[in-house]
Amino acid sequence: MIIDTHGHFVPASFLDGLATQRRLFPSVKIINEKPGMRFIFGGAPPSRPVGALLHDLDKRKEWLGKARIDTQMVGSWLDIFGYELPPEEGADWCRFMNEAMLNDIKPLPALAPLACVPLQSGKLAAQVLEEALAKGFHGAMIGTQPKGQLGKLDDPDLNPFWEACSAHKVTLFVHPMFVCGDDRVNDFDLMNAVGRVSDTSIALARLLFAGHLTRYPGMNLIISHGGAALPFALGRFKRNNAIHKGEYADAETEFRRLYFDSVLFEPRALRYLCDVAGGDKVCLGSDYPFPIGDPDPVKLIEETQLTSGERSAILGETAARLFHIDCSCGAAP
Repeated sequence: MIIDTHGHFVPASFLDGLATQRRLFPSVKIINEKPGMRFIFGGAPPSRPVGALLHDLDKRKEWLGKARIDTQMVGSWLDIFGYELPPEEGADWCRFMNEAMLNDIKPLPALAPLACVPLQSGKLAAQVLEEALAKGFHGAMIGTQPKGQLGKLDDPDLNPFWEACSAHKVTLFVHPMFVCGDDRVNDFDLMNAVGRVSDTSIALARLLFAGHLTRYPGMNLIISHGGAALPFALGRFKRNNAIHKGEYADAETEFRRLYFDSVLFEPRALRYLCDVAGGDKVCLGSDYPFPIGDPDPVKLIEETQLTSGERSAILGETAARLFHIDCSCGAAP
């Protein structure tokens, strides 16, 4: 079974419900215009429009067939996670989205859902996560900036969430936000090309030096976009530990606990990632349906010099284990 661990899906019923029941979320302003609905959370800038491909099941089914993918893990879209909302409202926002996700993916069994949780509150995020797991979610997709722009994943307020993830042996897919806090990436479309790399690298470096992977040993993290700069900065992390001996958690030990997707586009980069992290720590990813994603993710695996064991692990074996996917009878796209 070939499993894509990095897909995005916005339920059409979620959008329809918001359009007809605007009083549900008083802190959310909806801009309903072409080419798609946009949102303003609190005082944050408007989100980008929700593209039609994010909820078009027919086109997704067609793409899955062409891409040779049997199962796709789908989280929602980071632009609309609503981390800027007041905590209770944010929790209800995530619940509303999760319920719509479960309902809308039913016609396409190839989709396996990842929950949205309100990271503006660690306590509420733990509650929503446990509710989602009980309803059949395979894990969760989380963003790198809880509480809005420049939030920190190692914020002590999030400890109840990390504790719940560890207790339930949850796999989280960690994804950067669109705004990374650096105005230099506002030109040349560098927000996608570079901004997301820096956002992920900083957020995860903090978790490594804070020792979260050791402190919460039951959970697993899959880092998007091949781990951003983390695999290439590992030597610098080790040096940082060496010159600040005993002050922080050992970054290399923490790094060895991470998993990564394959959205790198370059066979040599994927080969390097396998050399540094291990082929059993890499999972197939596409970032569907975004243009910056990989339209033919399996092709990259075929073009990279890999052992048969590495290839099998990347294409689905590791993801099936992490997300508890039954491979005895794959869901046909």
